[in-house]
Amino acid sequence: MGRILAIDYGTKRTGIAVTDEMQIIASGLTTVDTKELLQFLKSYVTKENVEKIVVGLPKQMNNTASESEVYIQKFLVKLSKTIPEITVERIDERFTSKMAFQTMIDSGLKKKQRQNKALIDEISATLILQSYLSSAR
Repeated sequence: MGRILAIDYGTKRTGIAVTDEMQIIASGLTTVDTKELLQFLKSYVTKENVEKIVVGLPKQMNNTASESEVYIQKFLVKLSKTIPEITVERIDERFTSKMAFQTMIDSGLKKKQRQNKALIDEISATLILQSYLSSAR
């Protein structure tokens, strides 16, 4: 089995999370400047055995796509050309940013640490991945 990598795509920064080889535990990996995302992914999949990439699907409360979906679709086209051998799946990511912020509060992070948007993106990616793992079981 290979790892599953999750992406919380943003126009400036992108949070990334990954599972262990057994696909049991979801852990935050890093936050990458979105301009460098494809290069980071290409490099990562050459070093690690990645079986699947899960990309968050941002929806609004009425179930329509959010405005950021336009950018994600463009990214997905580039991703499929850059790393065509890896399957990409989508999963609803509603509320992940709010849940990430609440997770930071619950874990006792100070206000200054909770303002770190990169950390919020990484935690959001972890929540997306955890949600995917739960739905796959």
